[in-house]
Amino acid sequence: MTRLLHRLGRSSAAHPWRTLVSWVLLVVVATLTAGALGGTPQDDFDVEGAPALVGIEQLREHFPGSGAAGSSAQVVVHDPDGDPVTDADVAELTARVAEVDHVTSVTPPRFSADRDTALLTVGFDVPVTDPDLAGGLGVEALETAVRGVGDGLQVELGGQLPNTSPEEVQGTGEVVGVVVALVLMVLVLGTVVAAGLPLLVALAGLGVSAAGVTLLAAVTDVSTTAPTVAVMVGLGVGIDYALLLVSRHLEHLRAGVPVVEAAGRATATAGRSVLFAAAIVLVSLMGLPLAGVPIYSSYGFATGISVVAVAAAALTLVPAFCGLLGRRLLPRRERRGLPPRRPRPARASLSARWAAAVARHPVPWALAAFALIGALAAPAFDMRTFPRDVSNNAADSTTRQAYDLIAAEFGAGANGPFTVVVDRAAVGDDGVAAAAARLGGIDDVVAVSPPVVSPDGAVAVLEVQPAFGPADERTPDLLAQLRADLDGAEVTGSTAMFSDISVLLSDRLWLVVGFVVAVSMLLLAAMFRSAVVPVKAAVLNLLSIGAAYGVVTAVFQWGWGSDLVGLDGAMPVSSWLPILMFAILFGLSMDYEVFLLSRIREHWLRSGDARDSVVRGVAGTGRVISTAAAVMVVVFLGFATETDLVVRQLGLGMAVAVLLDATVVRMVLVPATMTLLGRRSWWLPGWLDRLLPTIEPEAPDEDAVPAGELTAGRRDEARAGVPV
Repeated sequence: MTRLLHRLGRSSAAHPWRTLVSWVLLVVVATLTAGALGGTPQDDFDVEGAPALVGIEQLREHFPGSGAAGSSAQVVVHDPDGDPVTDADVAELTARVAEVDHVTSVTPPRFSADRDTALLTVGFDVPVTDPDLAGGLGVEALETAVRGVGDGLQVELGGQLPNTSPEEVQGTGEVVGVVVALVLMVLVLGTVVAAGLPLLVALAGLGVSAAGVTLLAAVTDVSTTAPTVAVMVGLGVGIDYALLLVSRHLEHLRAGVPVVEAAGRATATAGRSVLFAAAIVLVSLMGLPLAGVPIYSSYGFATGISVVAVAAAALTLVPAFCGLLGRRLLPRRERRGLPPRRPRPARASLSARWAAAVARHPVPWALAAFALIGALAAPAFDMRTFPRDVSNNAADSTTRQAYDLIAAEFGAGANGPFTVVVDRAAVGDDGVAAAAARLGGIDDVVAVSPPVVSPDGAVAVLEVQPAFGPADERTPDLLAQLRADLDGAEVTGSTAMFSDISVLLSDRLWLVVGFVVAVSMLLLAAMFRSAVVPVKAAVLNLLSIGAAYGVVTAVFQWGWGSDLVGLDGAMPVSSWLPILMFAILFGLSMDYEVFLLSRIREHWLRSGDARDSVVRGVAGTGRVISTAAAVMVVVFLGFATETDLVVRQLGLGMAVAVLLDATVVRMVLVPATMTLLGRRSWWLPGWLDRLLPTIEPEAPDEDAVPAGELTAGRRDEARAGVPV
């Protein structure tokens, strides 16, 4: 593979225009194809194994073409002056809403005690995932219908359809993050040209991946937030991969290697790490379908397309640009052979001095790092999850204002009632009445609606209003009590389904974790010919992810520093977050593990000195990893400013995890633990060595190693992967 990558890098650098034109054509063709054949992202909340799905299917069977079987929305009419809402205004509003496509019913208004607020429930004959309603189209139609009703009246939209519609992507934070990332790369690489190259390459890869995700949406359901997550991850890793290749190329240029050969060597060495780092990210993402929720599969596939696209762009476009720009990637004084304006004393780099300090006293450094990560991870033990909750949407959004008005005028539980489907054919009207009576006697139930009988008379439907909002921590217990007290009835509705999804994801978390960790450890064992390194890497990655969980819990659930992320109150962690963040972060953390261990093993194979190889490996990659991590952190923090709850929590959690991974883990725990382990870090049982395929993460640059430096013993270890 090394020879293949070397030829790829040399060919791209020697014929840059051919490579660049090929990519331009690829982006154009992919975009045109996506425009002609692509689909629209839409969520799929039908989760096999969720108890609420049974009731939903009963509604679809016995209420065909009605709101009970499709989806619903709430229209809230409020007079800010406190005057009663007139019947004429409500009648006009009802008539307008009834004309919207797919609306089959508008319930009679429910007035607040002082009649300054009216609540209407709108039924649709298709689910919220239908193309005519998905992507905000249904909400836009409702907004058009209610616009201008009444003089001075406030009309807001809530309920199932508006609450599940995707939030509009703002983009401001992302732009700021990219600008900051560009500044950081200029400071590290020395020129605007070199700094802009990784960003340009990442954007080219994202252009292809965006088309790929659109085509994916044409053949399967893709979550409405999956494209945003794919862009977030693709932008971060794309810049990282390109930055690693550019940095390696600049090393060869400074060593006097010709431009085309430098590009070939960089692709053969750093490109190998990029290839296998991307492979580990893909392995992590492929664990998402094990969660058993269709939305998760779409996250994995969409993000996987993004990772493949940016990795391909990095491996081809970086050497092409390097060949085209030549030595212009170097600062002007270096190109002219002039000494630096401020000569620095000849001493080891900061990364080398830091690694040496940690290696001299590994135990106290390791204990301090473990204590810090443990303290940050502690809040995760109190994590409580629940799917998307509009009570923490932006204060000026229609869904948030509708939620607040309903809670103030009708009670918080009116924002998320339970739907109870009673088998009327089996129990009769007396049984339906008895079920309603039992429901009314349950604590934390404040209202039970009159039964609505299906057209075929088979089932009756009751709406149950809890005493609290849908995301309240008491919701799962109340749901369990309702199901236990109602034999022969199904408790369903969006609140019940979301609660079931939360439980299901919690139960499946460890299955996903086990799969991702096991497969990643096997890949690392094959790459580094060690049984110890994969275990250490998995443990350290789990620690940094646990710390990210803890920070997200403290900020969002406990409310610590919530003002900094634009929240006005505490909230549960999104149910989508733990598994999604784990799968993405475990793969991203392994990126840095591969980059760092590749250099450490390279020096180990040359010298056989375990401690010195750790110091030299950290010294050789510390600047690049720190820069790459800083770039990724600012990119992720940009996404943390978005209004969508999942994207906001994911952006903050991933930024924290990458920051810890690049500082506490890679700069402290890795050198400390590997110094303590010494030569044992590279131990591999003979039987396992024979079973594992030989995969080199980054082959040593043979031309850079003087003849004889790679000793016979080290050559044997390089071939067999067995130290000493």
